[in-house]
Parts: sequence; structure tokens; C-alpha cells
Amino acid sequence: QVQLVESGGGLVQAGGSLRLSCAASGIIFGLNAGFWYRQAQQRELVATIPIIGSASYADSVKGRFTISRDNAKNTVYLQMNSLKPEDTGVYYCAAGAGRFRQDYWGQGTQVTVSS
Repeated sequence: QVQLVESGGGLVQAGGSLRLSCAASGIIFGLNAGFWYRQAQQRELVATIPIIGSASYADSVKGRFTISRDNAKNTVYLQMNSLKPEDTGVYYCAAGAGRFRQDYWGQGTQVTVSS
């Protein structure tokens, strides 16, 4: 059974930082692409880390967010710096067999950025 468990969300002031974690069980993250989405009014793809190649980001977070993967811990991270109120939302981790596939989803973690 595959599980993705997010953690690290919370309340932070604008300009602050948070690091989200997504720990996987039942799959090997090094053999899957990892994704972070956020849901506010609609679901938005925030960051992708492919199996091979460079990470990609939504224009709204470029230069502020960094997605990374620790294969030893089977975990994908999202480092979020210089947070803005518009970054508020529920952040979901996903994993998939390809860069454009999301086969598994986590339960989400709330991020709230106050102005």
C-alpha cells in the first residue's frame, strides 16, 4: 500500500520560510517523479522534480521555492522562502511514474501566510 505523508505546514508571517516534507512508503521516490501542488481557489502545480533532469516551478514561485529529494529518506521536500499571502493554501504532495503522471497523492498540509 502506497502512502505519502506531508508535514511542515503551518502559520507564518509574510517574508518567512517553511519547509514541507513528503515521506513515502510503498514506493521508491527515486524511481518516481515528485510533485507539489497547492489548492486555494483552484489546484495549481507548484513544483516538479523528475526522475532524471531538472526541477521545474510555477512562475509564481520561481526563485523562492526549491523542490528536492532525499533518496535515503525516501522523502521529497519543498523549501519555501520569502513567503507571500498568496502562497496560502493546502499543499499536496504527489508521485508518479512519469513527469506528467500523478499516481499517488498525500492528504495535504495547510500553509497560511499572514500579511
